[in-house]
Amino acid sequence: MSPVTAAERPWLRFYGDVPETLEYPEVTLYEALMTSVRRTPDAVAYDFFGTTATYRELGEEVDRLADALASLGLGAGDRMTISMPTCPQGVIAFYAAIKLGAVASMIHPLSTPGEIEGFLNRSGSRVALGLDAFYRSFGDIEGQTPLEALILTRIGDYLSPVKRAGFWLKKGRKIEKVPPDPRVRWWSDLMKESHPSAPAAQAGVHEPAAILYSGGTTGTPKGILLSHWNFVTEGLQVRAWIGLGPQDTILAALPIFHGFGLAALVNAGLLSGCRLLLVPTFTPETTAELMRTKRPTLIAGVPTLYEALVRDPALRKADLSSLRAAFSGADSL
Repeated sequence: MSPVTAAERPWLRFYGDVPETLEYPEVTLYEALMTSVRRTPDAVAYDFFGTTATYRELGEEVDRLADALASLGLGAGDRMTISMPTCPQGVIAFYAAIKLGAVASMIHPLSTPGEIEGFLNRSGSRVALGLDAFYRSFGDIEGQTPLEALILTRIGDYLSPVKRAGFWLKKGRKIEKVPPDPRVRWWSDLMKESHPSAPAAQAGVHEPAAILYSGGTTGTPKGILLSHWNFVTEGLQVRAWIGLGPQDTILAALPIFHGFGLAALVNAGLLSGCRLLLVPTFTPETTAELMRTKRPTLIAGVPTLYEALVRDPALRKADLSSLRAAFSGADSL
């Protein structure tokens, strides 16, 4: 086959220092994450309102949860529904399920009981993770899905004592108490308990890793099945395009139940050794504060996020000199 000429690929002249092609390792998504853990063990992997974990600690958290999930019967080929905002628990659960060869079904935490019933039945999930504040959405459909174990966590589980008290006073005390339910297991207990060590599944790189769902604008949301290869290759492509590395801090304010937030921010960032600022709920005030205090180098969002930021007076006081790039997607900016 004759080599491709510049005339056949005129777009290459815009690539600059970006390589025309990449070599992709034949590894699972869990193995790709653990490569980062071994490469930069002492670098900060995530920062959740001041609660941080190094890459070594993140790897340990993923392995600890995988052991707990295996003890609940989750294994290769199973589905686990993750109904979480962008927070440590959601990220840890995503990689822990994948380590076991399970498929992570990522759904909006504000989904209605009827929507959750559909997601659970279509994915066949026997295990799910959600916030205590939204227990009722699962409780109202008890017996109507394959769900056997519902892991509940609190936002405060990963906040400092001071911030946890502030959250409880502002929002936590208004959360309805979870009634007795034999399916419920608490995240905090599972992560403290001792479980047999679960080995990583010997999954093929083209086997499914996650299910993301369409917006449902033309009817019932459709599940999009993504493989380990999809996530690994996209992560490495984003790293090459942007020059991601341990020097970068990414403001991750997009949801992990969408591809933009999960793949382009969280996964690409972790495969590149970046520091992630995890933001569970976007508000202009919170984002402006993080930009002032945490000095991210990269931010990504949808146009409505930027519109809200530029309208907020708090941003006018922020020093944005740390930003080297801002990205937008999903709509015209």
